[in-house]
Amino acid sequence: MKAGTVDKILKIVKENGVIRPRDLESHGISRKYLPLMYRKGLLNRVGRGLYVASDIDPTEHHTIAEVCKRIPRGVVCLISALQFHGMTTQMPFEVWIAIDRKARYPREPQLPIRVVRFSGQALNSGVDESSVEGVPVKIYNQAKTVADCFKYRNKIGLDVALEALRECLRQRKCTNDDLWRYGKICRVWNVMKPYLEALS
Repeated sequence: MKAGTVDKILKIVKENGVIRPRDLESHGISRKYLPLMYRKGLLNRVGRGLYVASDIDPTEHHTIAEVCKRIPRGVVCLISALQFHGMTTQMPFEVWIAIDRKARYPREPQLPIRVVRFSGQALNSGVDESSVEGVPVKIYNQAKTVADCFKYRNKIGLDVALEALRECLRQRKCTNDDLWRYGKICRVWNVMKPYLEALS
């Protein structure tokens, strides 16, 4: 392995957080370097075709970074979004990710994902862009996440949706107008309203 190429790859990995073989090819570097550097202990493999620097200290949201690197059009949602925003005591072992109703189902057997299909405004509204370990992450904002939790209360439990609403209000993460707006978009405002009135 050429030292200059190895240094260049390490720099790319540091800038991107998680790297795939095709990320190297866009820099004119052969993908064969990644498994070689992994065997030399210069990189860690965190999933099929996913590498990080060996000296990286993964954050608590490391799995979200891995998933968003593999599924860049997905949006982190529901329990994973709640955990990201600090609005739940739940610790999901899967990353909940929203994709378009017509999108191809992601085949990522190495990654712990739970796919939910959204469409229209429910998919495209309330999306914030963040960065985790250098990886761009799309995630629903706090008010949209609360509305989603009420919409999918049969999947995640009404208790989780109520905890999300309570924490959102307690931490002043959004306004009642925000909750009304996303409740309308998700068609759950009539379900949310009595709980919001009781907690306000």
